[in-house]
Amino acid sequence: MKKVLLINAHQFYEGISSGGLNNTVAGVIQEEMVQRGFAFQETRIEQGYETNAEVQKHLWADLIILQSPVYWFGTPWIYKKYVDEVFTAGMMQSSFITGDGRTREDPAKQYGSGGLLQGKQYMVSLTWNAPAEAFGNPAQTLFEGRSVDDVFILNTANYKFCGMEVLPSFSCHDVLKAPDIAHDLARLRQQLANIAA
Repeated sequence: MKKVLLINAHQFYEGISSGGLNNTVAGVIQEEMVQRGFAFQETRIEQGYETNAEVQKHLWADLIILQSPVYWFGTPWIYKKYVDEVFTAGMMQSSFITGDGRTREDPAKQYGSGGLLQGKQYMVSLTWNAPAEAFGNPAQTLFEGRSVDDVFILNTANYKFCGMEVLPSFSCHDVLKAPDIAHDLARLRQQLANIAA
């Protein structure tokens, strides 16, 4: 049986982010993966966590999905704290990496090739106010033609550095000004079906 860990990075902000959409998306992820025979665990960062238990969840999971709102073009700060604590513990226990991959004996080895989490996959699922047309279009000045995956490379690099395969991201766009949640959730269900197949 394949195993999925959902990391729910929602952080509550009065009047702007109550978590309703984030929790709806997280619920769809759980429903779809369980229906497809995956064992499932979830960490809701805002509710607290134990660092070593999170290391073990990362070692247990075949697929890790981050579900997060985008605040000021990144994840909430509680997710960065989570990553710093969990990945540092995984490094110190020699369970995530064995160094950065380079050796004096073999200068051809690349930085970022020392990960021990090979065979595992990571996916980012996001909710944005940014519209879809802001991405992948050089005429849009803010992201200068970059995709969501390009914009979130600093997030996914943590997992790639540890040896995981990074899957294409999923986004609900324009969620404050022009939401189309039914369409977004249908797209999410299809993307999860493709991953599980």
